[in-house]
Amino acid sequence: MGPGESETQTPAEPSGLASVLDRAFGLSAAGTTMPTELRAGLATFLTMAYIMFVNPAILEKAGMDHGAVFVATCLAAALSTAIMGICANYPIALAPGMGLNAYFAFTMVPELGGNWQLALGIVFLSGALFLLISLTPLREWLINAIPLNLKLGIAAGIGLFLALIGLQNAGLVAADATTLVKLGEPTEYIPALTIALMIPLSYSIATGIGLGFIAYVALKLLSGRVREINAASGTIAGAFLLKLIFA
Repeated sequence: MGPGESETQTPAEPSGLASVLDRAFGLSAAGTTMPTELRAGLATFLTMAYIMFVNPAILEKAGMDHGAVFVATCLAAALSTAIMGICANYPIALAPGMGLNAYFAFTMVPELGGNWQLALGIVFLSGALFLLISLTPLREWLINAIPLNLKLGIAAGIGLFLALIGLQNAGLVAADATTLVKLGEPTEYIPALTIALMIPLSYSIATGIGLGFIAYVALKLLSGRVREINAASGTIAGAFLLKLIFA
């Protein structure tokens, strides 16, 4: 090799398990790598992990066991996503749909006299019918028949519905017989807002959560509700306060 010439660096070929997965899923042909796919998978999981908690919280209102729904939700999401990846080699994660679970819990089950077992049987039959439709051109025709504005409206509506659930669980809003919703208890939503604001402002997840615990304990003390402070919350708030003082 003459002066001024540089040796061309070629990317290392994947080996071992990475090589097997690369050949199975065509990662190199798609212009991606194992580390990239692992990061993308982790980001996708964190994005949709809320379903593990929201779905059981909704369906238990229909009389279903919270723990059983939690396990079923995890298994359904894991198995359907694995089948999508292995059989279709398509990077799409699947999980129980938001919106339909609310329709199931608050419309179907009450209309059937609270019989959620019967409602689940109807869901199974509808799923089998949709599977048969998917094997015919009728599926594509039905999807194309839905106006774009309606598709966008459905997505926005589900997003607002999930936002309302999050705000309710955080204590920011509460049910009201007159206005449907009202501002929640300050001692509940201020700590949640503190965490949501301080994590990005402090560039630290631990700092944001710690300040949220401090805000929770401080508000309980100021409102004279000391007995509502559990030992774990008090200990975490105290430890983090000492860290802030002596850091």
